[in-house]
Amino acid sequence: MSPEKLVELALEAMTHSYSPYSGFKVGAALLCADGTVYQGCNIENAAYGPTNCAERTAFFKAVYDGQRDFVAIAVCGGKDGVITGGFPPCGVCRQVMREFCGDDFVIYMVDAEGYEAHTLAEILPFSFSAQKHMN
Repeated sequence: MSPEKLVELALEAMTHSYSPYSGFKVGAALLCADGTVYQGCNIENAAYGPTNCAERTAFFKAVYDGQRDFVAIAVCGGKDGVITGGFPPCGVCRQVMREFCGDDFVIYMVDAEGYEAHTLAEILPFSFSAQKHMN
């Protein structure tokens, strides 16, 4: 699947955002090694702590379905669904990615002009993972 198609699916996922408090809508599209794509959106909560990011929504749906081999994720977001810049995944989402993905997992951060591609190793250096720390 092309990065552009994955970005398109992330943009579509953003329209499902439940964000009545911040108004910041986020969408994600997670590509599995078998070609399956899982979409996710952010789901806010009045208490903020229980809020779930779009990236984690996509990962948790995929893991529930038995997926464990991931290739890339596209992430987009903006106030009221208007993309104004590329935003990297939060620290919690990066750690969830690390749980299931290697250094070469690709994150496409969508902005108004297109997207930037970065590896998980680039956005989460010196990470902690079972593979690295259980040997």
